[in-house]
Amino acid sequence: MTRIIALEGGGFSDDPLDEHGRGLDQIVLDATNTASPRLCFIGTAGGDAESYTLKFYRAFEGRARLDDLNLTLRPRHPRLREFVLGMDAVYVGGGSTLNMLAVWRAHGLDDILREAYQRGVVLAGISAGMICWFEQAATDSFDDGLRPIEGLGLLAGSACAHFDDPTRREQFVRLVADGRAAPGYGADDGVALDFEDGALREAVSCDPARSAKAYRVSPSGVGEIAVRYLHTGA
Repeated sequence: MTRIIALEGGGFSDDPLDEHGRGLDQIVLDATNTASPRLCFIGTAGGDAESYTLKFYRAFEGRARLDDLNLTLRPRHPRLREFVLGMDAVYVGGGSTLNMLAVWRAHGLDDILREAYQRGVVLAGISAGMICWFEQAATDSFDDGLRPIEGLGLLAGSACAHFDDPTRREQFVRLVADGRAAPGYGADDGVALDFEDGALREAVSCDPARSAKAYRVSPSGVGEIAVRYLHTGA
């Protein structure tokens, strides 16, 4: 079985907690089916900022065996393939999707992550770490608005993060309608899309007050996907 948890907004326990005192990204740990999973943070999209990495360690301390992959300060990571394949889950941070994918490809990390996925390592991420797994990622890494770029191709179609931003929503819907981007998914901040064996299993959120939603976007329009709220069990 393969699993990808694509989070849009929230994560790192910024979301309201559920009834067990856990944030939205608890579903990443649960997906490993391991009591003490090995979890690695990849912060390439954010330039491997130390503050971002420290936030990851603080959020998951005591919940998993933690490590991180820094391709900025340690560009020649020893035994990169062995390191990644030794994880139960990988959590990719936000930032520039364009830069992140370019760096990954330069190091061969894209192929390693594909192999990890096929071997059952749970792949997860927020923002750039949400959209990178799809065939196309709608990114604002350029100056002229959203553009679809080639993702890792583990999930079919395209994806757009921060879909509750009216400008992003409008641009992504137009890209799909015009055929410049494949049909795909949009997610508001605070929603995670949970994929199992390449198919959407469910959309999840911790915050019903935010009314965060998930969407399927096709040339014919935008359709809403039901969201399960963790703290209510609904």
